[in-house]
Amino acid sequence: MIVLIAPENDIPNEIEILHQLFQQGLAYYHLRKPFKDYQEHCNYLNAIDTKYHNRIVVHLFHELINAYDLKGVHFQEQKRIDHIDNPGQYFKRLDMYGKTISSSFHDPEVLEDCEFEFDYHLLSPVFSSISKQGYEGKGFDVKLSEKLIVGMGGITDKNVRQTLKLGFKGIGVLGGVWNMENPVESFVALKKQYEAAWIEEKKTSNRNSMN
Repeated sequence: MIVLIAPENDIPNEIEILHQLFQQGLAYYHLRKPFKDYQEHCNYLNAIDTKYHNRIVVHLFHELINAYDLKGVHFQEQKRIDHIDNPGQYFKRLDMYGKTISSSFHDPEVLEDCEFEFDYHLLSPVFSSISKQGYEGKGFDVKLSEKLIVGMGGITDKNVRQTLKLGFKGIGVLGGVWNMENPVESFVALKKQYEAAWIEEKKTSNRNSMN
């Protein structure tokens, strides 16, 4: 799986580019706009063709899941710490039937110790971040984990294979698409490398299991 995080600040032609990314096969778009209020989130979603809403995961204002046919909700680290100890109470107000629940982590041990069963987990930074200066990569190795972990931080088409070799089941990207001169071409190149690397990893895994 490839998870694309929204740019914090709007960029020129962002919605138009996003539609092109969906057309190129983007299936997990994490809507993280920390400077937008609830109504501005609604305005953003209203600008997106409704046929793509079921590919969008919201980070803020989880109650948007009740108003739009979205893919799911995502817990940023602090929100998880604040609410996930009492998930029954938190989710009571949300229509989560058939929706995904994911969360962000920055420590593999905390991820492994988390008792809540998220559908997938974002772990960062694997490599030094493109979008955040000074955010140094940790090179996490998660091969022994049975959880579905998506590697984030400094992911580009140049290190997709390396990411999967570390045991990640997916890749998360922000700067590797939005900070590039042509975001759509960058996503297509990333997707091509990911699909080829995933096939290669599966073949290697099958050979190892036969030996």
